[in-house]
Amino acid sequence: MQYWTHLYTWQTWQEFLNAGGDVTGFPERRWATVQQMQPGDILLVYVIGLSRYVAIMEVAGEPYKGYKPIWSERVYAARVPVRVRLALLPEYGIPVTDLRDELSYFQQLKDPRAWTIHFRSAPVQETPQDAEVIIAALENASEDPIFRELDPDKLDGSPTLYESDSGVVTVPDEEETLEDEDVSITHDEIQWLLLDTGSKMGLDVWVARNDRHREFEGQYFQSIPRLLDKLPRQFDAATSRTIELIDVLWLRENAIIAAFEIEHTSAVYSGLLRMADLVSMHPNINIRLYIVAPDERRYKVFSEINRPAFTHLKPPLNKICQFIPYSTLKSKVTHVQDVLSYLQPEFINDIAENFEAKQ
Repeated sequence: MQYWTHLYTWQTWQEFLNAGGDVTGFPERRWATVQQMQPGDILLVYVIGLSRYVAIMEVAGEPYKGYKPIWSERVYAARVPVRVRLALLPEYGIPVTDLRDELSYFQQLKDPRAWTIHFRSAPVQETPQDAEVIIAALENASEDPIFRELDPDKLDGSPTLYESDSGVVTVPDEEETLEDEDVSITHDEIQWLLLDTGSKMGLDVWVARNDRHREFEGQYFQSIPRLLDKLPRQFDAATSRTIELIDVLWLRENAIIAAFEIEHTSAVYSGLLRMADLVSMHPNINIRLYIVAPDERRYKVFSEINRPAFTHLKPPLNKICQFIPYSTLKSKVTHVQDVLSYLQPEFINDIAENFEAKQ
């Protein structure tokens, strides 16, 4: 018998139960690992965001690939038939930190948050010793439940808003997050899409200097018509260096009219910092700013951009920057592909979402 920790968000756990609770799934790129699962293996259900174990499941059949919709955010095509042996409401779940004295991955940590690495991807195999600790805690909680209050905002994934002297901001939690497991659309694809779209509209385009050698499906960025070799000299050296590293720029008559940072990783921070640097150095700069990211990163990006560090800029970054989800961008560009040469770049505003936090 093998033991595995299985990661869910509260939403995906509810969707699993609503679909019958008899088939679970993992990102397709985890297929090699999922194939190691055998009937009788135990899956320990851990809810990220809540940092709690809430259920025990048993593998009830052989792994297979399936694409029938179960979850709203992703396909999770590497699937396994399961039987739920025990399930707790979130208020009665077991906080993993309550087990820190008994679990191996809490021992001898150089960084007090290093244990979160254990919950960055799934499935992750547990040692029998750790698994027995978790199973015993869940079984005890089932027989003698203990109510543990939790933040209801963590159930829906929405960032919590706080009042400050400068307005409404977010203060993101220090929390474990899923690594980039199954984002089928790549950073290179989105970068190519933005460059190609700008070029077809008759705009000059710029790709981050360190990305000029990249390609998407054999199409090299440097082959795109109207891709500039150098940017117009409009700014001081520090500003120019910052702008040169922005993922994609659209220009008209030597003037930058739109800047796009693609935040593909779960950290969603480097592009925001670049945008913030630009605004700090040139608060009156008249460039449309966009963060482009996977759909499921929406709340994460929203939470980060509403940090006080960004809302205290003049102007606040959340007032001059907008969010574009991957799927919406792809769908829109596909829809207008035949008429791109007739469109104005402002068409992108039809799909961009505002970031400003509202009470």
